[in-house]
Amino acid sequence: MLRYRAPPLLALGMVSPLLTSSSSSSSSSFSSNPNLITFNPSFLVLKPSPTLPSLLSSFHQKPTRSMTHSKCFSGPSPAVPIPTACEAQEVDSVSLVVVSFYKFADFPDHAEFRSPLKKLCQELRVSGGIILAPEGINGSICGSRESVQRVLGFIESDERLKGLRQVETPVSPEEEAIHHGHSSGSPLAAGEDAPFRWDHVRVKLKKEIVTLGMPDVSPVERAGQYVKPRDWNALISDPDTVVIDVRNHYETRIGKFKRAVDPCTPAFRDFPFWVEDKFQLPKSDCEHSNEEVEGKTVNPEQNSPPRVAMYCTGGIRCEKASSYLLSKGFKEVYHLEGGILKYLEEVPKTESLWEGECFVFDKRVSVEHGLEQGTFKLCYGCKQPVSDADMESPQWEYGVSCPHCYSTKSEEEKERARARQRQFETWGIIGGPDKGRRPKQSDKNATLPNSI
Repeated sequence: MLRYRAPPLLALGMVSPLLTSSSSSSSSSFSSNPNLITFNPSFLVLKPSPTLPSLLSSFHQKPTRSMTHSKCFSGPSPAVPIPTACEAQEVDSVSLVVVSFYKFADFPDHAEFRSPLKKLCQELRVSGGIILAPEGINGSICGSRESVQRVLGFIESDERLKGLRQVETPVSPEEEAIHHGHSSGSPLAAGEDAPFRWDHVRVKLKKEIVTLGMPDVSPVERAGQYVKPRDWNALISDPDTVVIDVRNHYETRIGKFKRAVDPCTPAFRDFPFWVEDKFQLPKSDCEHSNEEVEGKTVNPEQNSPPRVAMYCTGGIRCEKASSYLLSKGFKEVYHLEGGILKYLEEVPKTESLWEGECFVFDKRVSVEHGLEQGTFKLCYGCKQPVSDADMESPQWEYGVSCPHCYSTKSEEEKERARARQRQFETWGIIGGPDKGRRPKQSDKNATLPNSI
């Protein structure tokens, strides 16, 4: 059986206790060891918590597939004709919006959608990035509100993609300048959930819209129950609920919910290995947590906790992770609708169970309650968030390294990073002033191939 082991440094620095001191006296099924999840006989009986009768009854209703946000576009937008070049030029004087969206769907002919979608974005001057895969669509785009709505309307003109889950986020002055081509800034994507930049549009074809490494796991066929942000506190405060942060270690390091289990995974594709290790193979004590258990078959119905609540940044990873857990025999699987971002937008800070800041895959780097920009910056050497204290470290070198990646990089890698940084500082683009430009055509009548 494949097994994932967090590096020692991560295990020591990233894992936090599963339960707070206030809950340690309650009837709990967890070991005090933060790196191990154990189970007691009370988990063998699936009983709803008496503290959540009305809430749990609502959880078992069929989940809705649309999401209403105060800062979102609700409902499909009508498809409209592509505007002329003159009309497209007018967007420079219009305020911009950034909208992230996704939809899991049975989409085997996704490749045919790529060319017309990219052409529409280019003509409307909508920038950002979009992923198309057999399991659906995932993207984040920037443009005028009207242009973005037209692109979303075109996407939802396909019946399979109706009901996009959408979240609108603020546009910083820097992002706006980059979108209009007035900045030498070169934002770097950070993680598998943000494969895009803001100065042009990219439409990519992939095997999955969010990489779990298991294309057969399909939220279209089954997924967990969504929980509204206003109901989330009650669910995760119940001692019989296992709260799991589905994000990566560089995200959980700067903030998470109280009582949340941190898998310390470097990438989402490692989540299944962590589940196999921690939930399906029960351990009797801490000493056995690193030992292989062979020749045993484990019944997930007997060893999985009666209730799992998961969360991530915007909801897409949880939706797929919930499908995976259900396929492994878990019965009660819930996930936060709209993710952390929607929770921070809707739940007042005085009532919040969130601690720290939320890492985001754009130039803001992190956000706090009310989606206000946070205090973290980005290390362009490893694309991890860094604090002011990190930048005081002798291991911090702008564009090259930070305390979180310094020891993992060879001197050769650091020298290459310094060379890239010099190119960027000199020309405003990595690779030199002619990077990415097509050679001039000797024949004036020669035509360039269509760019896909």
